[in-house]
Amino acid sequence: MQIKPNQFSSINALVVGDVMLDRYWFGRVDRISPEAPVPVLAVSNEEVRAGGAANVAHNLLSLGAQCHLLSVVGDDEAGREIQRILESYGAQSSLIIDKSIKTIVKLRMVAQNQQLLRADFDEQPSEEVLAQCLDGFQEAVGSADVVVLSDYGKGGLKHVGKMIEVANANNVPVIIDPKGDDYSRYRGATLITPNMKEFETVAGISASEDEFISKAHAMRAELELDYLLVTRSEKGMSLFCANGEQFNSPATALEVYDVSGAGDTVISLMALATVSDFGEQEKLTLANAVAGIVVGKLGTAVATIDEVISKLAE
Repeated sequence: MQIKPNQFSSINALVVGDVMLDRYWFGRVDRISPEAPVPVLAVSNEEVRAGGAANVAHNLLSLGAQCHLLSVVGDDEAGREIQRILESYGAQSSLIIDKSIKTIVKLRMVAQNQQLLRADFDEQPSEEVLAQCLDGFQEAVGSADVVVLSDYGKGGLKHVGKMIEVANANNVPVIIDPKGDDYSRYRGATLITPNMKEFETVAGISASEDEFISKAHAMRAELELDYLLVTRSEKGMSLFCANGEQFNSPATALEVYDVSGAGDTVISLMALATVSDFGEQEKLTLANAVAGIVVGKLGTAVATIDEVISKLAE
């Protein structure tokens, strides 16, 4: 299959969810601390990237689409840093400031391309600010071609059920990267994209492939989804459809550096493919292509449309 550089340029995506600042400390480990049996990281370089729903927005833009991001940050330097990064991407963003919280930060310490430790700084938005976010969603959804809800379980999507209802009323497809063990909150969405571990948390571990398939079809039907996409690591991806069909895309041999953010890339591609003229097997081929690109990069990363074109040409 082939795609063009401007394949997704006419698509306007609305992204809502948890944004965070991904901070990286890079260095070397040459000794163990005399104070405790832990490695000592001699930091030589620091980087910051916009993660969570902001990384979804970056992926959509890198694939050539237009994007509006709606989320919540604190009144702090981390929140302002996320805004600066989004502006550098060319993203249109509505970041509502919640003065009662600090912006979510994930600090990763990395030595020789191996992550040693991650420290999370999390606070959930206030009820008042979440209500403002819902109002902003209701205003923006009418001009969107597709909605992507990026749920990192940090509280930003408390009103996800209402958002799905509003999007459906406007005939706008809703694509969700789910979290937690209560998928009933996603009922009525167009597509959700759990990985295998997330799927098994909700549906239970399957003793056979047939049992997995049965559970997947049952989950899709119970949640009234048009599609369920399960990413299955070494087993590739499986897409389950409302007409009872199943499509599979096998995993390809890859040198994996880092899987963080790969789900953001897959959901971005699937959102764009859902509102484009692609068949179900073609959607999976594209999803596998972008996943293969980003897992070969270190840290929160994106796949560009040029990289996707090159990957498909291989």
